[in-house]
Amino acid sequence: MIREVIVVEGRDDTVAIKRAVDADTIETGGSAINKHTLRRIALAKERRGVIILTDPDHAGERIRKIIDRHVPGCKHAFIPEADATRKGDIGVENASPEAIRHALDRVHTSFQGAESQISLEDMIDAGLTAHPEAAARRMFMGNVLGIGYCNSKQFHKRMAMFQISREEFLAALAQLEEGGQS
Repeated sequence: MIREVIVVEGRDDTVAIKRAVDADTIETGGSAINKHTLRRIALAKERRGVIILTDPDHAGERIRKIIDRHVPGCKHAFIPEADATRKGDIGVENASPEAIRHALDRVHTSFQGAESQISLEDMIDAGLTAHPEAAARRMFMGNVLGIGYCNSKQFHKRMAMFQISREEFLAALAQLEEGGQS
């Protein structure tokens, strides 16, 4: 049983979580999160801890940001888009039990205002911004680091928020380079 309560978007996500692990969930009901749901999430965080596991799409990111703003210090788990897509539909409900367990094994806790160990210059040198394949490179690195895919600015912010070390960054970059991404 997972101690923390997992926050998901809907009922189908809860079904997928329960196929993968023994855990309790709170469903946001989509991106229009009401104050009652935010209070439930805050209470769960206080009593048991919370892991946010939303869809790897724009709506999921929006929900994640709303929760993080109202209930700071939550843990975050990310499923790569490729592992959460079936017939063009993106969502946690489409992820295999193995993909869900893998995401939950790589949970990160956010620290607001944290300083990044990785500079913007490091990101440029790694081809994560201002590079013709920057988006693909960020997707690969985000999946390896377990912080999900996002634009350059958000990627830098997530590395700080989740305290990605220089060593973790360089190890993920080495994997990227070994994989033949240019």
